[in-house]
Amino acid sequence: MHLPIPYFCLFSRSNVKGLRYYFRKRLHYSWLKSSVSIYKTYYNFGQTLVDKIAIPIGNKDKYTYEFDGEEHITEMLALGEGGILISAHVGNFELAQYFFKQRNFDTAISIVITDQDHEDIKEYLGQFTKREHVNFIIVKEDLSHIFEINAALAQNRIVCISGDRFLNKAKTLEAKLLGKKAKFPIGPFQIATRLQVPVLFVYVMREPKRHYHLYARKVKIEQRDAQDLLNKFADHLERVVKKYPLQWFNFYDFWGELNSK
Repeated sequence: MHLPIPYFCLFSRSNVKGLRYYFRKRLHYSWLKSSVSIYKTYYNFGQTLVDKIAIPIGNKDKYTYEFDGEEHITEMLALGEGGILISAHVGNFELAQYFFKQRNFDTAISIVITDQDHEDIKEYLGQFTKREHVNFIIVKEDLSHIFEINAALAQNRIVCISGDRFLNKAKTLEAKLLGKKAKFPIGPFQIATRLQVPVLFVYVMREPKRHYHLYARKVKIEQRDAQDLLNKFADHLERVVKKYPLQWFNFYDFWGELNSK
């Protein structure tokens, strides 16, 4: 796993710049500690990719799992209204469905993604896994995906949405993360505050010795206040990032500082 890392560090310079800014300016690491941390972050990212393949094809018993806040998921499903999980590009959230299977949560999952990502993800998943309980809802300009989300919730499905990335033309909100304002997509927070269903912040973080830790945190929703929900999300994301700084997998200029200089 170590062999490809120098290649990425040398030839993915824009990604490295984004990570270096994150470690130097947002976490205030020294230049040396930042350089080592960049290497370790790529290594951790590679490990999560391996796990995405290894666990679905029958190696899940080689891993251990820890559940923190699973009672919130149980309560969510018991209401029969479905629910929304908001996560971010940290850790290995795609493995959440295997946590659900461990606890016999008999529910299907709908993942909201952009059309840009759909074909690549579908091809990747088809190579290694059979995911009859997972379907994709593609974000569309005509907003028809809203109806699909409503339909999924009506079937007591869990709808998973990423709260930290957006397309160039998408509407955004701003919130402070690690001491600096950043842009976030308005969609996940607007949808969650308008549909009046339970909302959880969920992360699946990798720990030593093939151990995964799922965190689920219940969120109090202020009706139609997307900014308030975003602020809560950014605050919780910051706590997760500070605990797992080497699992920040947004390999780009997240705070929009590099291109402005």
